[in-house]
Amino acid sequence: MSFMDILALIVPAAIVSAAPLIFTALGGVFSERSGVVNIGLEGLMLFGAFIGAVTIYYGEQLGLGGASPWVSFVVAMIVGALFASIHAVASISLKADQVVSGVAINFLAAGLAIFLTKKIFNAGQTPVISERISKSDIPFLSDIPVIGKLFFSNAYLTSYLAVFVALIVWYVLYKTPFGLRLRSVGEHPMAADTMGINVTKTRYIGVLLSGALAGLGGAVYVASISGNFTHSTITGQGFMALAAMIFGKWHPLGALGAALFFGLAQAISISGTQIPGLQDIPKVFLLIAPYVLTILALAGLVGRADAPKALGTPYEKGKR
Repeated sequence: MSFMDILALIVPAAIVSAAPLIFTALGGVFSERSGVVNIGLEGLMLFGAFIGAVTIYYGEQLGLGGASPWVSFVVAMIVGALFASIHAVASISLKADQVVSGVAINFLAAGLAIFLTKKIFNAGQTPVISERISKSDIPFLSDIPVIGKLFFSNAYLTSYLAVFVALIVWYVLYKTPFGLRLRSVGEHPMAADTMGINVTKTRYIGVLLSGALAGLGGAVYVASISGNFTHSTITGQGFMALAAMIFGKWHPLGALGAALFFGLAQAISISGTQIPGLQDIPKVFLLIAPYVLTILALAGLVGRADAPKALGTPYEKGKR
């Protein structure tokens, strides 16, 4: 197997694996840039995967055909935002510990999704969906020598959508008045309040956007990778997205790059048995590699990053 063959095997798989992480990490950027810690990304992503699988299945029954996955993305975003509102109320309005609230969201999402799956389908998993996001070549770009085959051939449209959304989030956060307000309440909420910015409202918006994008990440995972929902569909991908956000220094483009890096690690863990030099490594080590990298990133061994100064700090108007 030549070097180009190895790249052709790994790179497309890395881009596919990274797409759900990118969406979820961008959601984390919105929440934590506003000053609200969101450990619940795992649970929000998991519940988005459940909603995506159910919506696609019933969309197929209703004859929506190829539109079913795209409808599921919208539904997953709405439900994800609603689910995140629980975290928003607890963390912002009730001033609860944000980490505890996020952990509670993870447990609630996992339990509720499995419970509803058994109630709806009388089984431990949803039926395998037939209408999934299909792979395709990007016209003209796929014909570019070398990079065309690696980046624009046999790829999912959702992968490019994720990159596009990352650029949109960067523009919103750094080039619009809303982005400035969001970042200001995460850095110095009292100063933002003095300037007439509604800190509570802005933080609510950040958390709801976080839920919407995490839900979208889960639905994309089902539509492009897993094909159905089980108790093991989302097993740590939300925490990988959290690590990507931290590794990317709470910046949309940094989170994009970190998610692609973790996606590469996942691709290697899956395809490693086909790659010369990795074939002799026990498969278990390849499978745990993405999670080891996640731990290293969260531990700060890959690079220290300064979080928003008011991150995790409840704000009460009029109190210093």
